[in-house]
Amino acid sequence: MLWDQHACAELVETADLTELHRYRGGGGGLVSLNVGFAPHGPEVAASVLRSFRAQVEAIDGLALAASVDDVDRIAAAGDTAVVFDLEDVAPLGGDLDAVARLAALGVRTLGPVYNHANAAGGGCLDAVDDGLTAWGRDLVAEMNARGMVPDGSHVGVRTTFDMCKASTRPVVFSHSNLRAVWDHPRNITDDQARAVADTGGVVGVTGVGIFLGPNTPTLDAMVRHIDHAVGVVGIEHVGVSTDFSFDWETFREVLATSPELYDASYTAWGPVEWMPPETFVGLGSALAARGWTDADIAAVLGGNFRRVALESWEAHA
Repeated sequence: MLWDQHACAELVETADLTELHRYRGGGGGLVSLNVGFAPHGPEVAASVLRSFRAQVEAIDGLALAASVDDVDRIAAAGDTAVVFDLEDVAPLGGDLDAVARLAALGVRTLGPVYNHANAAGGGCLDAVDDGLTAWGRDLVAEMNARGMVPDGSHVGVRTTFDMCKASTRPVVFSHSNLRAVWDHPRNITDDQARAVADTGGVVGVTGVGIFLGPNTPTLDAMVRHIDHAVGVVGIEHVGVSTDFSFDWETFREVLATSPELYDASYTAWGPVEWMPPETFVGLGSALAARGWTDADIAAVLGGNFRRVALESWEAHA
């Protein structure tokens, strides 16, 4: 099973989700699709989520997954299971009760902060990170209770440590590479990776060129980060994601027009390059060519994030 823990379509109701068929070369699996981030309030995120759910239900080869059993069944048929994620708390509108409503609609992962500080804590591009706020701790508790996984990607270093201490279930980095391999502010330190692993969580190495190296979205670059992560936290705590933007042209425009969201580290190497799904589905073969065992490949490609889902998605009211 190939489990892509974070990918992005254009965040509009008219986005074409047939693009998710591009994963089918890897056989059955799962994609977590983003449905909102920092600029989006509750109404926009809810509208996008409704549209995306309707599309997934209507497109042959895609299916909504409400449980890990659903994921297993859909993937075994060679199809793509779809769940959703959010980046930042803006789509919650300050309402902790929204966590339960969104989880029931398939939002299974939430990163509390997108690059810059908000009501939950500090971001990875902030000069100062004061850590998880009291409201942020309440948010993590609510996510633990409602079956939603806390995500440290885009979150500040101190805030991620606080999240790991506050959470009673696994915390993940859904799409974050290793700073020891490539020193980028969106990448994480080895200590952050260890903190997440200590919760039972997973570091999701991602295929964005500027996070892999100097804008190098290659399997070789991805494997370098995977190898380092395995050396730091062990094979059972490493997974993968593309962070592929199916709307890459729109995202490049946002980079140019929204300096409040992104700093020069996003643009220093020219237009951002992504690893497309057609390349991503070859990762298993790339690892096998390097002598990896079938069991280790299966763990990294999907088994580890599947384990987190088993431990996290069931609500405990």
